[in-house]
Amino acid sequence: QVQLVESGGGLVQAGGSLRLSCAASGRTRINYAMAWFRQAPGKEREFVAGITWSGYPTDYADSVKGRFTISRDNTENTMYLQMNTLKPEDTAVYYCAASRSSVVTIISSGYYYWGQGTQVTVSS
Repeated sequence: QVQLVESGGGLVQAGGSLRLSCAASGRTRINYAMAWFRQAPGKEREFVAGITWSGYPTDYADSVKGRFTISRDNTENTMYLQMNTLKPEDTAVYYCAASRSSVVTIISSGYYYWGQGTQVTVSS
């Protein structure tokens, strides 16, 4: 079993930055892909960014390309999401997810382990 815990969410003004972290513990596996998803009120959960074990390649939703950067430190079993130039439409609960495979997918069912989520609120 793998446990994922997100942190770093909060309230920020439009144009600001936040850095989310996802710490993995338990029976962490090697060569597994990880991703960030988000879910806004009344909307379905959507893919934000994904990363392979090696850190390359990465994948991003079009809505965050050029503003968000995903990275991971396997020695610390931690994944990060640096979010810059935040917009009100980025407001959502952000979830960390880990796969059982090495492939990054934008489909949420492709991930087996999930964190509890961290709230990100961007004010205009």
